[in-house]
Amino acid sequence: MKPKAVILLSGGLDSATILAMAQEQGYDCAALSFRYGQRHHVELECAAQVARAAGVADHRIVDIDLRGFGGSALTSDIAVPKDRDEAQMEAEIPVTYVPARNTIMLSFALAFAEVIGADHIFVGVNAVDYSGYPDCRPEYVKAFEAMANLATKAGVEGHKLTIHAPLMSLGKGQIIAEGMRLGVDYALTSSCYDPDDQGRACGRCDSCRLRRKGFADSGVADPTRYSPGV
Repeated sequence: MKPKAVILLSGGLDSATILAMAQEQGYDCAALSFRYGQRHHVELECAAQVARAAGVADHRIVDIDLRGFGGSALTSDIAVPKDRDEAQMEAEIPVTYVPARNTIMLSFALAFAEVIGADHIFVGVNAVDYSGYPDCRPEYVKAFEAMANLATKAGVEGHKLTIHAPLMSLGKGQIIAEGMRLGVDYALTSSCYDPDDQGRACGRCDSCRLRRKGFADSGVADPTRYSPGV
């Protein structure tokens, strides 16, 4: 019997890649996505498409209204930064950081994993080509895993949970190259923080710029639908 794994599936480039990686490694994957009040809700449509294309039988979308707290350009009426270079992205934690988002989502994934008997969670965090978020670092993932094994019935009874972050040390170009090897269709994904009303990417936010650079670095044609004029 295949070991079970929960995949945090946002609908973006990274999460589509980790799903393919987990499947190649022989895991029976369930996927978990969140409608958390994000302005880029098109990513949920993308998550559903990615899950279907990968043959995931159990894909759940959970509602969490983080707009009730705000504090981020993704969950409140704060402008999304545009046209920043990498030095600007790395200078400070940006306003697109959603307070405690990964902790909240990993906690839900932990509950889901315990219920379905999964000892593995895959998350697409990255500490190379990223926007400086504190909850994307290896020390964070390690700390959450330690907490998870202290805080659950499964962990206390000896069913150790492992959190996999296979993209942690990879650049976007390397991630895309790995995804292409695995047959990921990146046309199904969306990474934009500020898409238009037709779901087309702005091409100018931090996430879009990192994504575009990744395709350029990998030598792979970018299949992203961009707004006119990008």
